[in-house]
Amino acid sequence: MTDAAHLTPTEAFEMLLAGNGRFVAGSPDHPNQDAARRAQTAPAQTPFAVLFGCSDSRLAAEIIFDQGLGDLFVVRTAGHVLGPEVLGSIEYGVSLLGTPLVIVLGHDSCGAVAATREAVAAGATGEGFVRDVIERVTPSVLAANAAGHTENSHFIDEHIRHTVALLLDRSRIVSDAIAAGRTAVVGLSYRLVDGTAHLVTTRGLDLPAPAAA
Repeated sequence: MTDAAHLTPTEAFEMLLAGNGRFVAGSPDHPNQDAARRAQTAPAQTPFAVLFGCSDSRLAAEIIFDQGLGDLFVVRTAGHVLGPEVLGSIEYGVSLLGTPLVIVLGHDSCGAVAATREAVAAGATGEGFVRDVIERVTPSVLAANAAGHTENSHFIDEHIRHTVALLLDRSRIVSDAIAAGRTAVVGLSYRLVDGTAHLVTTRGLDLPAPAAA
């Protein structure tokens, strides 16, 4: 079993990217997906990353990052919007499971971002609890509009950056873990056509800054 307690945030991030590389190349290892792994993880879990992503059916985390049972602690909502339950789940992964990495995963052609852009343009809101999703994505869309962005990718990246910033602002547990060097938060944008995950923003990792949108 991967021992998250002995991985640095950088090592965990490199492990995740290596798995995505295998998936993109069409040569996944499909690790940790057999009966032996099932038995090994039954007593306890030690995932090396919390992955908070969009609920889109095309973003199956263990597949696109070529991981298996016990490797990822996955939390997903439409448009990767944050609420108390999500924050509690991420904090559980960081504080109780000791994960050295938190990934915020957005993607192109995100329906939640597109619906919010339409709602903002029309001065409308969604129906039912979809309205709550739109309201939580709205600050990202307004920020992208204010910056003069028009490309969908810029709106996606803005929403990823906003989610990362909001997570650190609202969670003292996560921000303290970053300050202590125990974990890092990385925002990635996934491309549906080619399967690649691209760096958008990072907190707690010494990585080259991504190009400005």
